Amino acid sequence: MTRTTFLPAFHISVVSGRFAVRQALAQLLDGLKPLALDVEEAGTVELVMAEALNNIVEHAYPETDTAGHINITCAHQSDGLHLTVVDSGRAMPDGQTPIGTAADVDVDLCDMPEGGFGWFLIKDLAKDVTYQRQEAQNQLRLRLAVALS
Repeated sequence: MTRTTFLPAFHISVVSGRFAVRQALAQLLDGLKPLALDVEEAGTVELVMAEALNNIVEHAYPETDTAGHINITCAHQSDGLHLTVVDSGRAMPDGQTPIGTAADVDVDLCDMPEGGFGWFLIKDLAKDVTYQRQEAQNQLRLRLAVALS
């Protein structure tokens, strides 16, 4: 499908907390409406960004710390959506994203892992995933191969 709609870059800013992920996703999907994403594309965007944002809320700004800003920039290019997520929370352990391997789900229900799926999904669905800590800020960049021109 060839896209003829041009979508200029846009920015979203939310404060971490209970409803931050929901607010950011609603604003992101609303900003992408001109692209008329199909259900699968919209689902990919929503899933990847929900995982990334939940990680920020839970780990970069845990409840015991003061809430902080999460800034998202979305740019539409011919090879998809380029997203940059910036926060001033805690850095990633060891200064890098987790490996993101698939969890073993061929186990008894009581032995099913509670977490660990997020980074696997992000790295499986997104392209060009990079993380860096610069000037006391976490910067996560990724590309989603949706809305291709």
